[in-house]
Amino acid sequence: MAAPMLRWVGRGRLWTFARVDSGSCHRREAPTGSTSNWIRGQSSVAQQPLYTTQKPRKGEHKWAAVVGLEIHAQISSNSKLFSGSQVRFSAPPNSLVSFFDASLPGTLPVLNRRCVEAAVMTGLALNCHINKKSLFDRKHYFYADLPAGYQITQQRLPIAVNGSLTYGVCAGKKQSQVIPKTVRIKQIQLEQDSGKSLHDDLRSQTLIDLNRAEGQLRVDANISVHHPGEPLGVRTEVKNLNSIRFLAKAIDYEIQRQINELENGGEILNETRSFHYQLGCTMSMRDKEGKQDYRFMPEPNLPPLVLYDATSLPAGADPQQVINIDQIRETLPELPSVTRERLVQQYGMLLEHSFTLLNEVGLLEFFQNVIKETRAEPKKVTSWVLNTFLGYLKQQNLAVSESPVTPSALAELLDLLDSRMISSAAAKQVFEELWKREGKTPGQIVSEKQLELMEDRGALEQLCHSMMEAHPQVVTISGGGEGQSHLQSQPQDTPKSLAITLCGSPEALPKNDWPSFIYNSLIVIFLVKVMDLKKGNPRAINKLIGLVRKATQSRADPAMIKEILEKKLSS
Repeated sequence: MAAPMLRWVGRGRLWTFARVDSGSCHRREAPTGSTSNWIRGQSSVAQQPLYTTQKPRKGEHKWAAVVGLEIHAQISSNSKLFSGSQVRFSAPPNSLVSFFDASLPGTLPVLNRRCVEAAVMTGLALNCHINKKSLFDRKHYFYADLPAGYQITQQRLPIAVNGSLTYGVCAGKKQSQVIPKTVRIKQIQLEQDSGKSLHDDLRSQTLIDLNRAEGQLRVDANISVHHPGEPLGVRTEVKNLNSIRFLAKAIDYEIQRQINELENGGEILNETRSFHYQLGCTMSMRDKEGKQDYRFMPEPNLPPLVLYDATSLPAGADPQQVINIDQIRETLPELPSVTRERLVQQYGMLLEHSFTLLNEVGLLEFFQNVIKETRAEPKKVTSWVLNTFLGYLKQQNLAVSESPVTPSALAELLDLLDSRMISSAAAKQVFEELWKREGKTPGQIVSEKQLELMEDRGALEQLCHSMMEAHPQVVTISGGGEGQSHLQSQPQDTPKSLAITLCGSPEALPKNDWPSFIYNSLIVIFLVKVMDLKKGNPRAINKLIGLVRKATQSRADPAMIKEILEKKLSS
């Protein structure tokens, strides 16, 4: 109990849906009190899939959903919000409980400075207005994990208000386009955490652990639906969601449940619900308490929390006795939105690439370390890190910190590629060898496997000539388009044989005036040959380039090979 918690309250966000029919979670209503036995007994019931993006049928009305999130985040601190008891994960039950945590008479709360600073920092990161004066309140309700009968929170005047968070949504056919979205933050408040209820079903009893509550993050989702242009609907609250995946599933299900209920003539109750992750549905827990039920009142044992900035800081004030908002602002790390913008501006990368670098833990640091140590262009570094390096990590389900390839090794490899000492294909061979954890540097691998780029132009010209002689069928006159005639001109060709080649068979030759036809055909053949040679005969050249590269074990420069072949084909 009294573990330091931050409570974010997000303003409602609007979704628009068409009415769709879907299966529901068939069940009887949960009995009052503990529901764990009832839930376990219903595990065989499956939820039908929900589809909320279909177009409405003719005559049907659209629905709009409003979702507000209440996020409980545990502050990273050594002690609790209002007591000196330690905060330690997985400590034995009730081993970290002070007299105040146990609500013994005469004990008083003492505000944790670290928690206040963390709340201010969070508010600044979320673009909130920081209130220089905030108040604490008592929120009354009776439950076994709250021995005092009330919870200390900030209802009337919280520490931060009116913020926003910008995030990206992947869109497009390949989910490669990132669309920026913004969600509003209503307020951030410091709040005492309750205890944790441990249900012992075998003995039909509930035990209370006052160390702290349920983990580092949990979310309550408030959900309602209505027709656009009409008043908002009655909301329900889905409590204690502890993962992003379950949060999304609970919201999707509850939206569809409310739509189906209203479409079938029912009504939505203002109630608290829980999400059953096995069944994939929400279930009624209890009626929703209103503000009047909590009987909020000012906390008499805590004075107003007063913060300062550079302009309001009293002269000669002891820095240990005051909290300076501007001083905390200066300690803020670079925020993700700023980092993404910097990456796009500084390195010319796509916005979606900046999201990938930040979303993978440790990948941005890896990328920046490679950039520091290589002469290669940032775009090439980005391509290698996001495609080759990240691809290998995902294939073997490794974290960046577990990679056998260090930033220094990749930087050296890119330098070899940038200085044209190796080809792109050879660089991929070197990377594959680096991944084997044999402790060799890229330079050593190139030397041992003789992957250096061929620099002897004369030898490369001779090899290209040999390939052309060994594969005469490749050196043809081709328009490059599928279905076009592939004509090979030979010195012994006569006008009539050329006409037969063009028509496909002797029987296809024209009955009358075939000499004029042959004359016109020769002109066409000549023009096709000239045009194809000017184009470099892409199909033939690409085939020959592949053969030459294979013969050189990818050690030859493809650009040089292409230049030599084009020259020989056009001569």
